[in-house]
Amino acid sequence: MEEEEREPPEEEESKTVEEEESVEAEEIEEEEERELEEDIVEERIYTVPLREAWRSPRQRRAPRAIRILRSFIERHMKPETIVITNEVNEYIWRRGIQKPPRKVRIRALRDGEGRVIVRLVKGD
Repeated sequence: MEEEEREPPEEEESKTVEEEESVEAEEIEEEEERELEEDIVEERIYTVPLREAWRSPRQRRAPRAIRILRSFIERHMKPETIVITNEVNEYIWRRGIQKPPRKVRIRALRDGEGRVIVRLVKGD
């Protein structure tokens, strides 16, 4: 009878630990965004055409789309360095190497050091 009354506490503890980790991760992301927003000198929103990547062989399209995005930012923002965030990279690669999107809406943020950070436009 004692065994029937006991519930496995491990499952409950693991759920709370996972929830705590996700909350901590969200807080860290929000803190990084606040720090980034303080350093922003310039912000621009662009629609970058990636259709030129479709002229490449299938197995080279997504990498070429990334290069096209990078060259577009170099041409329009003239940065010292470019940082393409993981969310933009995942957006371009989400359908695989053979079928990148035809265009992408991005938000380019220039900080005080001349570095440009490329992010997706939220809500699109």
